[in-house]
Amino acid sequence: MPERASFYKGHGLGNDYIALELDRLPFGLTPPAVRLLCDRNSGIGSDGILGAVASDAADFGVRIFNPDGSEAEKSGNGLRIFAAYLLDRGRVRIGPHFTVETPGGIVRVRIVDESDDGVLDVEVEMGTASFRSADVGLAGPDRETENELLELSGGDRVAMNTVSIGNPHCVVFQDELDVETLRRIAPQISTHPDFARGTNVQFAVAGGEPDAVDAWVWERGAGETRASGSSACAVAAAAVRRGMVSERQVAVRMPGGTLRVEVHDDWSLVLRGPVEDVYRGEMTPGMVTRLRALGFAS
Repeated sequence: MPERASFYKGHGLGNDYIALELDRLPFGLTPPAVRLLCDRNSGIGSDGILGAVASDAADFGVRIFNPDGSEAEKSGNGLRIFAAYLLDRGRVRIGPHFTVETPGGIVRVRIVDESDDGVLDVEVEMGTASFRSADVGLAGPDRETENELLELSGGDRVAMNTVSIGNPHCVVFQDELDVETLRRIAPQISTHPDFARGTNVQFAVAGGEPDAVDAWVWERGAGETRASGSSACAVAAAAVRRGMVSERQVAVRMPGGTLRVEVHDDWSLVLRGPVEDVYRGEMTPGMVTRLRALGFAS
């Protein structure tokens, strides 16, 4: 019988992920395999892969792969899509909390509700925001960065606010979002040598509304992204810390839509937003053969 591999695909505000059982794949999920699967022309196409794994510390475990083949510590949208995947597989129910172990820590997740057209409302307790430079791998003495200037290779300078949500973020507040300029300088920030592990980048505009921020996201290992859960958390936390919003329940508006982040007094964060199923699928024997031909068969 030819070998096949099943998968699930879902998206949160246009940020899409493939979810699958890592130990059931007939090939190794190495960087070349991830890149092929995420390719939108020759693969399934996605912004990343969620690999379900066993966990001794939580109800479930997940490894999160960026489309360039690197691994991420945590993903807010990815975790919400992973919850939808677990529901689709009958492993969780709507209502009760469950825990998921990620490389960036254990989180509590809850599928709050499901609409008549099948859109899930999913809540994730994302952990505690840290503003310490050491927690994002920033060079120099450990410090809290607030509007600290970062020199870029092209001659630009940006005022950065670093935030760790278990993964690194650099939030830059601006008066307006000039997308062409952001596309030019965001990759320089994301791969700046002062960040030991690279960083996710968010440009944000706050002001005028006490509970809302507009944001544009460049994800480490993925590039420009329509929406990002951990990025929304970083933006909300930085905006509250700097007094740019007066409310602690913040709507972060991104090109793909709005996510809501509750910022508690101890800087713990709760992310909430929609997830939609896209499809369930099965890789053909030919696709499995191509993945194996990369030279990393299990």
